[in-house]
Amino acid sequence: MLLHLARLERSLAQLDIPLPMALAEIEALQLQLIARNGLQEGTVYLQVSRGEEDRDFLYSKGLKPVLVGFTQEKTLVDTKAQREGISVDLTDDPRWTRRDIKTVMLLGQVLAKCAAKDRGYGDVWMIEDGKITEGASSTAYIVTADLKIVTRGNSDAVLPGCTRQALLTLCQKHGLTVEERAFTSGEAQAAVEAFATSASSLVMSVVKIGEAVIGDGRPSPLTRDLQTQYLVAVGVAVAVPN
Repeated sequence: MLLHLARLERSLAQLDIPLPMALAEIEALQLQLIARNGLQEGTVYLQVSRGEEDRDFLYSKGLKPVLVGFTQEKTLVDTKAQREGISVDLTDDPRWTRRDIKTVMLLGQVLAKCAAKDRGYGDVWMIEDGKITEGASSTAYIVTADLKIVTRGNSDAVLPGCTRQALLTLCQKHGLTVEERAFTSGEAQAAVEAFATSASSLVMSVVKIGEAVIGDGRPSPLTRDLQTQYLVAVGVAVAVPN
């Protein structure tokens, strides 16, 4: 929760939007939403707008931001996709150049994910200048033959994933080698393992990239172990079976 709130604060600052209330108050509001809705498993969604004003390209200073929040029931742990892995399509990245700011302008991702679904894929990874940027709603990772976990470093080109940050801390704790660098679609398709992370899918094994099957086409031991370690780290008492 704290990682997401920190990203919210940073994104608002980049857009010249003040926080609608202190971060501690927003955290308390989320807990209240969870309690009032009896949410046992699912997500909390927050959205902040600049405020109310007539349509114009120029916004007035001093607008009062509007905060909207709601809960969504959703199975997050031990889903069929986590157990069996997903396939990801590949497409050119159509988005603007400040993807590091978390906004609701997700048209590029929406169109890419819908096109991938129509082609029979579970998700899509996007490519710019020959390198994978990220998934439409996730961070992309590959594992090399010498078991190095490779993921793109944070920059304007990608959203700094909160689950990514938590996972990299976990990898460091367990002595796993991580390389933060861009990688090509060819590297991805030749990887021994691949996976993705996001707040709603946690750690998700990728068993097919484009037309290339990754490994034996099933979730690999390292990814399954990371799934288990992540759940333990966030306090979920559920063991992911091998």
